Amino acid sequence: MVAVGLWARGLDQISNDDWARAILLLVSGGVIAITFHRLRKDLHEVADARLAAVEATESRYRWAFERAAMGFANSNEKGELLQFNRRLCDMTGYKEEELARLQLNTLVHPDDRDALARLLAGLGKDAASFGSEVRLLRKDGTAFWARLTLSSSVPDGVLTESIFVVVDDISERRAADEALRAQKEWLDLALSAGRLATWRIDLKEGIVTGSGTFWDILGLPPAASRPLEELAAVVHPADWPKLAASRKLEPVTNYDVEIRVRRPDGHIRWVALRGREDKHDNHPQRLGVAADLTERRQTTLLRAAAKKRERIMLEQRHRFSNLFPVITALVKMVSVPDDNIAKYKETLIDRIRALEATHLLLSAKGNQSAMLHDLVVQELQPYMGTRDIAVSGPSVSMSGGAAESFAMIVHELTTNSMKHGALGDSKGRIEVNWTSEGAGSDVVFEWLESGRRRTSNVVRHGFGSMIIGVDGAPLVGHSPKLEMSDHGLRYSLKLSRKEIGL
Repeated sequence: MVAVGLWARGLDQISNDDWARAILLLVSGGVIAITFHRLRKDLHEVADARLAAVEATESRYRWAFERAAMGFANSNEKGELLQFNRRLCDMTGYKEEELARLQLNTLVHPDDRDALARLLAGLGKDAASFGSEVRLLRKDGTAFWARLTLSSSVPDGVLTESIFVVVDDISERRAADEALRAQKEWLDLALSAGRLATWRIDLKEGIVTGSGTFWDILGLPPAASRPLEELAAVVHPADWPKLAASRKLEPVTNYDVEIRVRRPDGHIRWVALRGREDKHDNHPQRLGVAADLTERRQTTLLRAAAKKRERIMLEQRHRFSNLFPVITALVKMVSVPDDNIAKYKETLIDRIRALEATHLLLSAKGNQSAMLHDLVVQELQPYMGTRDIAVSGPSVSMSGGAAESFAMIVHELTTNSMKHGALGDSKGRIEVNWTSEGAGSDVVFEWLESGRRRTSNVVRHGFGSMIIGVDGAPLVGHSPKLEMSDHGLRYSLKLSRKEIGL
């Protein structure tokens, strides 16, 4: 352009200024041309670099897409599979060319296809991503559980042509969940059948948690948790320390206590708490199961009472069966003194009344036994206020048969003392005592009288002598000794613990 302008003017007509302008124009054009060339070259280089970066990113995405641990696929809005990875082929058992001819709907179990329809419907309305657990079908017809997630961009509320599908195989987790659910159902059934409940006490926080059955056993409405102190209103005060014990626990120890609970209706229930004590997150705690033992305890008590009544009835039957032979023996052994019928009747009735008194004493005792002290005091009671009488000795229980026989010996000693010894003398004294040298040893019984006797110290042999053992063995016990003098009487008898029923 510069050359054409100069030629048109003519070389002879060109001034120095024109030459200067022409040269300047040539230089500027060259600089501009060089600059544009360089810019074009730089733009090509940037475009090539960006294209390489995009291709590298796509390559990494494709590598991750193909080798991902989960199944990936692209689908259009009609549900046709456009692209998928190897993992999805491995999951379903289809080859790539087979899977390319299928729709997403055909991979879903017929019972779960409605869930897929809701996912697709919700994807266009409610969210850009939606997921649900459904069963997918393999090529061989078997089903497996999968977490199916659909995602898509939603411009202006319109579903795009491509839907990204993520398939995660959760069969093992579902199987584990089903096993845990079955175990929980079995545990709940076992706890329900045994009327057992679960509980936990956080001793640091003072919080009690328990199942619905636990609160029902305590007579409280269901609750997620309660303060430990709130249970003090229903737990028996004597049993409260078993729950509110020291909070310094040894590592993992067993815990087994029984407490009484007063329900709102006023009934007392026995509750067993069994479990262990340990620490969790540095919190001392107790946890275990609870069982209502009330019915079991009542049954045990009823059975014990029934056995006790049965034992008492058998003992009474035995004593009654033995009582009549004793009375018969008394009638045969008591002779008629000097053919005095009245005296004979008086003596016989007196001894029968001694048997009656002992029988009444034993009947008053629910355990069909009597204390040795009571048998002695029973005979001496009419003389306690008018005579000097002392009775002492340890607590000794005697069974029914031995008590009746021993009472007859004491009655015979009392009757003899009234007729001939200390009880017949206003200044006389009777001291009755018994001792035992230790567990398993005999009980030594002694009857001591002091005061002038009204008859000689010659021992008469008769029915009374037979009872206390002067003539032969006594009715009960062994090794009897009788010493008489003008100033008193001493009688001793040894009672073996086996013989008197101890």
